[in-house]
Formats: sequence, C-alpha cells, structure tokens
Amino acid sequence: MIAPTVALLDYGSGNVHSAAKALEFAGARVTLTSDRSVAETADGLVVPGVGAFEAVATQLAAVRGGAIIEKRLTGSRPVLGICVGMQVLFEHGVERGNDTPGLGEWPGVVTELVAPILPHVGWNTVEPPADSRLFTGVANERFYFVHSYAAQQWTLEVHHPFPQPQLTWASHGSRFLAAVENGPLVATQFHPEKSGEAGIRLLKNWLKTL
Repeated sequence: MIAPTVALLDYGSGNVHSAAKALEFAGARVTLTSDRSVAETADGLVVPGVGAFEAVATQLAAVRGGAIIEKRLTGSRPVLGICVGMQVLFEHGVERGNDTPGLGEWPGVVTELVAPILPHVGWNTVEPPADSRLFTGVANERFYFVHSYAAQQWTLEVHHPFPQPQLTWASHGSRFLAAVENGPLVATQFHPEKSGEAGIRLLKNWLKTL
C-alpha cells in the first residue's frame, strides 16, 4: 500500500522534528511545511504545539493556520492537533490572566489545572471510550504529558444524524480532556511522538483513518 501523505504544519512551534520522525516511523510520508496548498491537500494535517496558548495562536495566525484547518474540515479532510495544537482548537485560553481567542472549532475554554504540582510532566493513564478508533490496542497504555493547562469541560452538543464525539479523559489533580475524536478533527493533549511504542501505535491508528 502507498504510504499516506501527512503535512506537519510549520509555523514556528518547537518539537516538529520528533513529531516528523514518529509519523514516518508510523508509516507516513511527512512534509514539514507552511505552504497552504500543501497543507490543504495532504492526506492528513498535523498541528503540533508547545509553549503558551497565546504564542501558538499568534504564530498560527501568521501562516493562516486557522483558514487551513477550516478548509480541510469543510472537505472532511483529517486534522490532528497535539498538545497546545489541541488547546487552540477551543474558543479561547486563559493563561496568567490573559484571555486569548482560539480557533473556535470547539466551544469552551482552556484553563489551568487544579493540581498540587504543575506542570503535569510525565506518563499518565487515560480513559478512552470503548469504541475509540484512536486508542485501539492502546487503551490501557500510558502516554507522555507536558502541560499546565487543558480543556476541563466539553460543551459541544451534537445531534442526530451526526455522530457523537469520542472523549478521552485523564486526571492530574483535576480531570481534563486527554483526547477528542470528532469526525475528521482529532486531537491529543499528550505527545504521541514522546510516548514510545504506545504513541507510535496510536499514530498508526490515526493514519489508518486517512
């Protein structure tokens, strides 16, 4: 079979090279790009993200990342957000008193975790739904997190005939969304590219949906 093409959106966020290597190891042909036509036409688009919500939102806007994602989703073309690349899919994020608009693909706000130790760094279990495609074969594995903020509520209402989003939760002090599967739009708060064999298997599961 021909390996699927994946555009890894290059907008100034760090950690893109480890994400590229993990995707290649999982079986994708990866292009690191900020070219709109390449990002819109690849079989899959990955939006990485590390650091602050405001910085990622600003950098994405500079390459018209929101328009690229919206164009893909309009055509039901898969998008995977990772870490802050997941967070910016929500309406806004509040960090240290700064309220920054997100891309608004999902309603809700990203806020600081209520936990005795922050940031949340290291391996943690997750709670995926039984019929999750993303977590097939890895539902009981641990994944690697590095964050202090997350979406802690899900408020999107979906009605028939549209399928209900599949929500995966995790806990660090407070309970938060570890992953969302919402049609062509999928995202993880953890880093699959830093999660060893479990992360590679999860990326393979996503590649199968392209």
